[in-house]
Amino acid sequence: MGNASAEALRGEPVRTPLQRHIADLKRRLYWCGFTFIVACVITFPHADEMITWLKKPYHDDLIFYAPTEAIFAAIKVALLGGITLSMPVFLYHLWKFIEPALLPGERRWIVPFLAITSVFFAMGVAFANFVIVPLALQFMLQFGIDRALVPQLGVGFYVDFNVKFLLTFGFAFELPLVLTLLSRLGVVTPDLLARYRKHAIMANLILSAILTPTSDLFNLLLMAGPLIILYEIGILSARLWGRPPARPAQEMDEPVKVPEGTAGRRVI
Repeated sequence: MGNASAEALRGEPVRTPLQRHIADLKRRLYWCGFTFIVACVITFPHADEMITWLKKPYHDDLIFYAPTEAIFAAIKVALLGGITLSMPVFLYHLWKFIEPALLPGERRWIVPFLAITSVFFAMGVAFANFVIVPLALQFMLQFGIDRALVPQLGVGFYVDFNVKFLLTFGFAFELPLVLTLLSRLGVVTPDLLARYRKHAIMANLILSAILTPTSDLFNLLLMAGPLIILYEIGILSARLWGRPPARPAQEMDEPVKVPEGTAGRRVI
C-alpha cells in the first residue's frame, strides 16, 4: 500500500505487486550484470596468473594451435574470475529479492548467508581444481600414453575443460544450502526431497552428461558422484536446520475478520 500510495502521489501509474516484483528483479539483474562486467575487466589483466593456477594439475607446457586460441583462453578465465568475484553481489541481491518472504528474525542472517555461500563456492572451485580435474586428466592422459601416444594439450581445450568443472562444482557446493533455505521457506520438505531421490539422481546424471567436457563414462561419474552426495547432504541439512519457523502466537490467535453484510450468507 505504501508504494502504491507514493506512486499515486507522484502521478505515476500504480503498479500491481507482480509488476513491482518484476521491476525489482530487473533492477537487481542490471546491478548483477554491471558488477560482473566490472569484475571481468579487473580479472582480465591477471589471466596469465589464473591460467598458471589452473595448470597446477598438469605439469607439461600448454600449446596453442590457432592465433586466437590464447586470447580466447584468457577471456574464459577472466569470465571465471568475474563470476567468482561477483558471487557475493549475486547472493546479496538474491537475498534482498527473497527477503520479503522471510520473518523479521530471519532477515538478520544476511551476513552469515553471504559468508557461508561464498565460502562454499570457493570450496567447490578448489575441490574441482585439486581433486576432480587431476583425476580426470590422469585418466584421459594415461589412456593415450598406454597406447604410445604423446600428450600435447592446447590451452583452449585445457581452460575450457577446467572452467566447466570449476563452475559446476562451485555452484554444486551451494546445493545443500539452497535445499535448506527452500525447506525453511516451506517450498519443499526433507521428506519430499527424500521421496524424489531417484528423480534427483537421474537429473544429476543428465546434468553431468551435458556439462562434462568429454563424453566418457569416467568423467560423467566423476561429476555426477559428488552431485548426488551433495544432494544427500542437502536432505540432512534440511532435516536439521530447514524447519519452517513457527508462526507467532498472536497471529495464530487472531480471529478471522468477516466482511460486513456477509454474516449469515452461505459461501458458494
